[in-house]
Amino acid sequence: MHIGWERVMREAFKKAGKRFFPWFMVFIAMVLFSQPCQAEGTSFRNGLGMAFVLIPAGTFQMGSPADEPLRGDSELQHTVTLTGPFYMQATEVTLAQWWAVMGKRFFGRRKGQGNMPVAKVSWYDCADFIKALNARTETGFYRFPTEAEWEYACRANSQRAFSWGDAIDCSRALFGNHHLKAGECTDFVQSKGLKKNQPSPVGVYPPNAWGLYDMHGNVWEWCADWFSPYPDEAVRDPLGPESGAHKVKRGGSWMGPGDRCRSANRAHAHPAGRFRTTGFRLVWVPEGPPEDVGRPERRPERTEEGGP
Repeated sequence: MHIGWERVMREAFKKAGKRFFPWFMVFIAMVLFSQPCQAEGTSFRNGLGMAFVLIPAGTFQMGSPADEPLRGDSELQHTVTLTGPFYMQATEVTLAQWWAVMGKRFFGRRKGQGNMPVAKVSWYDCADFIKALNARTETGFYRFPTEAEWEYACRANSQRAFSWGDAIDCSRALFGNHHLKAGECTDFVQSKGLKKNQPSPVGVYPPNAWGLYDMHGNVWEWCADWFSPYPDEAVRDPLGPESGAHKVKRGGSWMGPGDRCRSANRAHAHPAGRFRTTGFRLVWVPEGPPEDVGRPERRPERTEEGGP
C-alpha cells in the first residue's frame, strides 16, 4: 500500500482547517506516508509505521490455575485452540498513529509525544479509528484482537503468571507508577529517565518471546469481546457473546499493581468509558473483506475515570 502524503494533507486540512493545522503534522504526514507497506512473512509494517508480528496458530490453556496468587474468579482455566495465524501489532497504537488517521483538532486535542500510547479512548473511539484506517487501506484490513488472541499472544507459549515467569518486577513492565495508588515503581521509572504518574513511550520495556511490547502494563488494551464467564469446556476460535454490557480490557496499566498485569487477568468497562489508563492495539488480516467490528448502538457517554 502506498498513499501519497498530499492526499493525506488535503483530508487533514478539511478536518482541522488551514488556520489551525499544526506545522508538525506536515512533517508527520511526509515521513509516515512516504513509505510503502512491507510484508515479509513473519512481520508487516504499514505506511503509518505500525509494525505487526505474525503469531502462529496453536492451542493453549486460557485463564489461570486455581493456585495462581491473586487470581480472579472469572479466570476459569480452559483449553482454547486458535486455528489460524494472525498478525498482532507489536506495540499499542501511538498518538502519532492516531493523529495521522483521525486528525488533530485545535480544541480538545490530545497532547503528548508521538511515541506515547494513545489513551483515554473509549472502545467506540477505537472502533471509529479502525473504520477510518480500513477506509484508506489497500492491503488487508484491521480489527480488534479477540480476548483469546490477546492472551495467547501475551503468553507467547508460557503458562506462567507472566510471559517470563511467576514474579514481576519494575524492570519487566510499567506498573506501580502512581504516587497515590500504586507507587512501588516510581523511583525505578524516574531512574530510567521516564516520568511518574503516566505511561511510558511504547517499546521501552523488553518484549515477550514473540516480539510484542507492553503486553504487561503501560496501558490497558480494549479487546473485541463482550465480557462474560468462560466456558468450562475446550473451545476453538472463541469470539465471546454477541452482546453484553461491558467490553474486555487486558494487560494492566502504569497506575495499578503488578498482579493486574498477569497474563490471565481480566478487566472490563462500559464501551463508552474513557480512561487515562486505557488504549488499544490492533490485529492486521492480510486478506478478505473487513469484518464487522461488532459495534452496538451507541449508548450515553461515560467519561469519568474509573474501573479496574
